[in-house]
Amino acid sequence: MLKRVVIIGAGPSGVLLAHYLLRRDADYYVEVYERRSDPRTLPFSQSRTFPIALNERGIKALSKLDGMLADVKAVSLEGIGSLIHLENGKTLLFPRRKPLLFLNRTQLVITLLKTLTAQYSSDRLNIHFDHQCKGVDFETKTVSLEKTAGNCTVEVNVDYDLLIGADGARSRVREQFLSTNDFELEQRYTPSAYKSIFLPSESGTSLKSGYIHNWRASNGMLAVLVHDINGLLVGVVNFPRKDNTIANLSTKEEVLQFFCYYFPEIAQLLPESEAEAFLNRPISNVLRIRCNPYHHGESVLLIGDAAHATSHSLGQGCNASFEDVAFFDELLDEYSDNIAEAIAQFTLRRKPDAHALVELSDYTFPLSNKLLFFESFIRKRTAEFLHQRFPKYFSPSLLQLLVETTIPYSKILNSHKGWISKVKQANEKFLQTQK
Repeated sequence: MLKRVVIIGAGPSGVLLAHYLLRRDADYYVEVYERRSDPRTLPFSQSRTFPIALNERGIKALSKLDGMLADVKAVSLEGIGSLIHLENGKTLLFPRRKPLLFLNRTQLVITLLKTLTAQYSSDRLNIHFDHQCKGVDFETKTVSLEKTAGNCTVEVNVDYDLLIGADGARSRVREQFLSTNDFELEQRYTPSAYKSIFLPSESGTSLKSGYIHNWRASNGMLAVLVHDINGLLVGVVNFPRKDNTIANLSTKEEVLQFFCYYFPEIAQLLPESEAEAFLNRPISNVLRIRCNPYHHGESVLLIGDAAHATSHSLGQGCNASFEDVAFFDELLDEYSDNIAEAIAQFTLRRKPDAHALVELSDYTFPLSNKLLFFESFIRKRTAEFLHQRFPKYFSPSLLQLLVETTIPYSKILNSHKGWISKVKQANEKFLQTQK
């Protein structure tokens, strides 16, 4: 029996899920709807992009599809560690035992789209860009969309057997859950906002390729840069959302002064053209989501950021979303493609890990530089030293567990409750001092 699947959102998790469903058998017909334009046709400068570091969780999900991991590696750089740049000019090195894959979001989505459309014809797959979801009728199993074509908009109604909300933290599919009984939703903005930054790589030859480069200002601002296979240094600048220094910048000269003051090493690499672009680039606020359940009835499911958006401090967002996709595929195997049973089990079994991830993302790293540099890093180094020598008696560090294993997030949180509680209290005090 044909299963008509409608996926709202053509981000990494939505497109990867289309891959997984279509490879199952010919009974699946998939339509993907995305409110933005096709990234394959847009100039890179207009893309919604930021750096992604795929770790063991995301890599494992890609490796289950024939050739997919190789395709993604072809547009990625191997990441072998993190470098913390200190104010005195010295660096702290944190190597990885298992390499990461560095790429930007646009490259990842384009790669997934190209392989998807090359494998499947329109009799099983259709992808529609410039279609914004306006609402869902759970009773009639219908999605209402608004198609944009030039200056015109057209209303489109689509029927589904299975609806997947992969439409991010501000999910319109999840919004419809609010009209149902017993749906719980906790949403709030994280204390930090961010702006993307792009530097020509030739200006950054002093920064080693293969590392996540981090700078931390005394007021809690953070800059992150990674090398990109397209010849760029791609990164973000995180800053307090309420005390928004960046929002007050009005000229490119002020942008250059800002970087000279807070991130002088980056200022030396920053051309005037990027200072101007940075000024005009929109500020992105990060919405944190924790909800329950992830499904409705027998035919609607939320995955990825629509279900459990987190801060990007741990770099787990895309990896956790890919893990969602692989986990749902395993449930379809377990329940012989019984969709109703699989989505119900997804809520039951995935919720503890998804809720734990939100907690870990909020409180793994202290906002206070003193606690971060003097205790957090010492704990990490000590845990790695002891685990390396006595692996039967000492577990890896918290970051190793998150990045280099696929141990469930809930188990990781349970084993590090003391540290998470300490950081939570310290962060609350730090934020009070910043008011």
